[in-house]
Amino acid sequence: MDVKDGSLQNIEQRKVKEVPFKVYHQNIRSLRRKSDELLCHLYPDLPHIICRTEHHMNILGHSYINVEGYTAGAQFCRVLHEKGGVIIYVLNNLKYTNIDLSEYCKEKDFETFALKLTINTLNICIITIYRSSSGNFNYFLQNLEKVLQLLYTPTLHIIICGDININYLAENEQKRQINNLLLMYNLTAIVNFPTRMNNTSASAIDNLFMDISLFEDFLVTPFWNDLSDHDAQILTINIPTQIHPDKPKPIRKIDKHTIFDFIYNLSNETWDSVFNVTDVSLMFNSFLNTYLRIFYSCFPLIRIKSRKYNNNWITLGIRTSCTRKRKLFLLTRNRNNAALKQYYKAYCKILIKVILPFMG
Repeated sequence: MDVKDGSLQNIEQRKVKEVPFKVYHQNIRSLRRKSDELLCHLYPDLPHIICRTEHHMNILGHSYINVEGYTAGAQFCRVLHEKGGVIIYVLNNLKYTNIDLSEYCKEKDFETFALKLTINTLNICIITIYRSSSGNFNYFLQNLEKVLQLLYTPTLHIIICGDININYLAENEQKRQINNLLLMYNLTAIVNFPTRMNNTSASAIDNLFMDISLFEDFLVTPFWNDLSDHDAQILTINIPTQIHPDKPKPIRKIDKHTIFDFIYNLSNETWDSVFNVTDVSLMFNSFLNTYLRIFYSCFPLIRIKSRKYNNNWITLGIRTSCTRKRKLFLLTRNRNNAALKQYYKAYCKILIKVILPFMG
């Protein structure tokens, strides 16, 4: 029996997938109808964390913006103004804890949220930030310092990503001030390429910050997809990250038949043990015991498997078309060719029509 148990355990261990830890960030300029195309661009090498700034959604709208295979974790939504906001998606099966930073937030000036998770024994904190170009920089700086004072510990590996609207490709006073603050916590900007480009200018107003002495083996790269006028950034850290297969979860069987059975048993209960005592505490305990006995018998525990991400619709053809779109996007951005731009627009329309039936 021990041999068999050991064999089963080895089989389960072989099912565990180990891949480098990946964080994706992009100022998405509205989430609407973009999540499925983004998955097509990223598949099959999906990041563990997807951070998005300027999602443009209010609190109610977020329930309709799901990313298949991910859980919507930390998020901040505007109430007084339109647009803006931040949200962090976590790959299913990764455990995390949200950190509510709303007391430090102010729309346009400092929009942020954070979460903690453990990757291969390392405690990691992901902070996503958005600051509008018209936001109050002093408020942003002061409250960023408060957040870092709150969260920082020597054993916590902090990764900040976001659009802070400070161009890191040029020397400026705001860049100097934020660098001085972050260096107090050993945090360094790691994006050294443009994140927003047009025919006449290039800037790096989106960035990632982390302690590079703690993460020696890492790579940050641009990712072009034309889902926004901001290019995405992907941070890859060589930490073996275990992705466990879904395990059956216990839930109670609740349907119209078990509900009817529950109501029937309650209505036929005499409750003698409750009314035959005068002590209030004994009466309550008796009631609770009877109620729970009926509840547990009528709604038994059953085990179900979580619904898996069905990526069968992301065919080789769709993936090839997404790769083609990214190449065309770079060509049109770097060349002033009207015919090429017209062809690119037509190509995008065809791709959207193909993906549209699968969009949530």
